[in-house]
Formats: sequence, C-alpha cells, structure tokens
Amino acid sequence: MLTIAGIINAIGVTVFISPVNLYDSGISGTSILLSQISTLSLSIFLIVLNIPLFIYGTKKQGKLFTTYAIYTVIIYSVTAWLINDVLPIDVSVASPIAKQDLLLCAIFGGIISGTGSGLAIRYGGAMDGIEVMAVIFAKKLGISVGTFVMVYNALLYIVCGLVAKDWILPLYSIVTYYAGLKTIDFIVDGLDRAKSAIIITEHPTEVCDALSYHFESGITKLSARGGYSNRKKAMIYFIVNRFQVARMKDIVHQIDPHAYITISEVADVYSLNNDK
Repeated sequence: MLTIAGIINAIGVTVFISPVNLYDSGISGTSILLSQISTLSLSIFLIVLNIPLFIYGTKKQGKLFTTYAIYTVIIYSVTAWLINDVLPIDVSVASPIAKQDLLLCAIFGGIISGTGSGLAIRYGGAMDGIEVMAVIFAKKLGISVGTFVMVYNALLYIVCGLVAKDWILPLYSIVTYYAGLKTIDFIVDGLDRAKSAIIITEHPTEVCDALSYHFESGITKLSARGGYSNRKKAMIYFIVNRFQVARMKDIVHQIDPHAYITISEVADVYSLNNDK
C-alpha cells in the first residue's frame, strides 16, 4: 500500500500540478519551486529535503515510521523521475490529461496527490517531512500542528508568488492544497466518521436499554453526581455515526427531557470483541 501511495502521489504531482507550474504543499511544493529555479530535478529535491527531516524525527516518531516514510518518499521520487524523464509522456508544458486548465489541474492534482498522502498516513508512513517537523516543533512554538503546517504553506505560496512575480499560480495552488487536505481526511478517517456521545442522565437503565435496542452496539455506564445539585446521576458513553446522532438525541430526550448530551468527533474506533 505504501508503494501504491507513492505512485499515486507522483502521478498527481507530475501529471497535473507540476506541468502547469502549480505548487503542492509542504516539502513537495518546496521541491517543485526549487526544481523550477534550478537545474536539478523534482525527484532529487524530494529525497534531499524529505529524508533528513524523517531521520531527524526518528526519536519522536519511531524507527518503523521513519523507515516507512523514507520508503514511500523514494517510491514517490522514482515514479516522478520515470514520468518526467523516462516514460513517453510529455509533461513539460501542460498536463497530458487536463492540458493547461489551471482549475482542473488544481482540483484533480490535489485529489490524486491527497489520495497518495492519505494512503501513506493510513498505512503507517508519510509523504511529507514538514508534518514530522510540525509534530516536533509546534508545541515548542505554542501552536497546533495544523497551524504550523498552514503557516509553512502560507509562507511557501508567498515566496512562490514573489519568485514567479505572478499571484495567479499561488492562488490556484491554495485550491490544490485544500482539495488534497480534504482528500487526506477522507482517506484517513473515512466518510462515515464516528462520533462519541456523553450522556448525563438520572435514568441510566432506561436510556441504556433503549440505545442498546435501537442501535445494537456497546454502551459504557459510569456513576456520577451533580456538581451543584449533588444528585446521583450516571454518565453514559456511546459511539454513533453521523447519521445516527439525531435519532439518538430523540431517544434519550424522550426518556429524560433533562438529559445533558455532548457530541465529539472520533478519529478511530477499535474493538476486540462484541460484548455489549
């Protein structure tokens, strides 16, 4: 899957993004910029910039992750080299599929490269060293990992605009970045992303029985007590998908109109058995 991820990412970048001088995000975008202003190829910069970052992050991320990430980047770089320099595909002045349509190249380039990046993350690797640097330095700078990556990409697109003396391409590159980001979310988290519900109620037995009957899934019940009223309550932890949230709230409030419910996103759900 990491091999497939590297190949897919290379296709998105070399067939759609790079030929029309758009810019990918992170180190990939930096490599595209450097390849445009120098005589070295995109593949060289991908390896030279990414691998040291992954090695530097070994202590934080672990040797297995670093090995997977370096392997994926090598596959990405080799495939990019094959497409650019070996295969009989002309990607020098336009996309062989979307021609010079910037919007199509931005959207499909982002979706395809995002699919590759998402697969790499899902199977234990990574496609871009900037994410590793974000994990290491974001907390030290007092910002989130997402903010670190966003700031890096914003500065990258500003530099690209200054170098190219044209802001059209960096602006379209933001479309590429957004399309890739949403695709990564879809690949990593899936369409049917789970949600956790915490229910505070004075009728835990009835609520648990109703939820178990309607959804046929596990429920966790904890004893609780109201902080102000000091009344005995229960906290129920329950996992639903996004389509079940409204029904779940209706069921709970039919039993206990005063029940307190909070809903949160859940990235992954793991279960070793089917005990309810």
